[in-house]
Parts: sequence; structure tokens; C-alpha cells
Amino acid sequence: MEKWEAERLLNQKMQDTRTYPKRRTATRAKKYNLTMEPADNYIVLDFETTGLRAGDDKIIQIGAVKYIGHHQQDTMYLLINPERPISSTITRITGIRNSDVQNAPVIEEIAPQLIDFIGELPIVAHNAPFDMGFLYALERITPVPPYQVIDTVRLARKFITETPNHKLTTLSAYLELEHNAHDALGDCLVTASIYQFCIGRM
Repeated sequence: MEKWEAERLLNQKMQDTRTYPKRRTATRAKKYNLTMEPADNYIVLDFETTGLRAGDDKIIQIGAVKYIGHHQQDTMYLLINPERPISSTITRITGIRNSDVQNAPVIEEIAPQLIDFIGELPIVAHNAPFDMGFLYALERITPVPPYQVIDTVRLARKFITETPNHKLTTLSAYLELEHNAHDALGDCLVTASIYQFCIGRM
């Protein structure tokens, strides 16, 4: 992966950008509905990936945390073998090495379990179009239903106006949260806290 592409990945995944993934995600976006309506029960979702392009790049880590009544109930957190080399740039960003995923399951084994785990709950994600693009890319493996999706970037722009931007790292620092950044579970837990803080300000 070239340096410029890695910088785009960081901007796309973690920063306050107004440019969401392009063509492929835009097409799939019709299958889910972005909403600002609060939910008490939801799945917080985050993927670490080999790059930006849903459908071409691959998931290397899944974080999905189920909240019922805003309390953490269940977690799905695992590495995925992308069946291709992980670039040194992605390893620097995520800490995930090729040796880490060598014996991990492939996405074909896990995708149906992920869809079952989500069930009919709404999805909460930070910069949701990125993660939803990769989720709907799994349609080649298993049916992916339409979802109600809450994007904490959109919520934070409206309800957290004290910060200079709405990067996940900036918001976690503002809320004084422990944050294992660029880790799918670490990002999920911070996203959930941001979501709960925002709905507390509604």
C-alpha cells in the first residue's frame, strides 16, 4: 500500500472527514438507513481492514458489541485471515501482523455468525459508511439485511461542539476515556461511550 493510500485510510477510518467511501459504498448505502433517533438496544460495530475499498480490500479484525439498555451484554471480537498479505503500513496502524492472522478463520466462516450476532438491532458506528461498506460487501457470502444505522460522527458534530474535530481519538480524549485505538474492540467501546454521551445531551 502506498503512503498516500495509508493516509487516506487514516482520514477515512478515524478522522472527521466529510468524504465517505465512494461508488461501491454509495450503492450499498441504499440498503441501510442513517438515523439520529436514539436506541436503547444496539450493536456497536467496527472493522479493521487491509485498505479502504470495500469489496476489494478485506476485513482483518471484527469488533461487535451488543448493548441492551445501554449495558454491554455480549461481544464478538476476533481476527480474520484476509488470505492476502497485510501491508507494513496497515500493521503500523493496527498492530495486526501477518503472523497474527495466519491461523485465524477466513471471513466465509464468520460472516453468517456476524449477521446472526447483529440480529435485528440497529448498528452504531463511528464514520458508519466505512464499516457499512465492508458489511454489505459480505453479501457475496451471506444475505445482509437492511439496518437502521446511527453514525456517531454525525451525532458528535451536533452534540459535542467543544472539540476542534470529531476524530475518535479526539473525542475519547475529551471524554477522558481509555482508548486502544485502531483495535476493533477498543474503537467499539469508545464509540459506545460517545454515543451514550451524545444521547444524554439530546
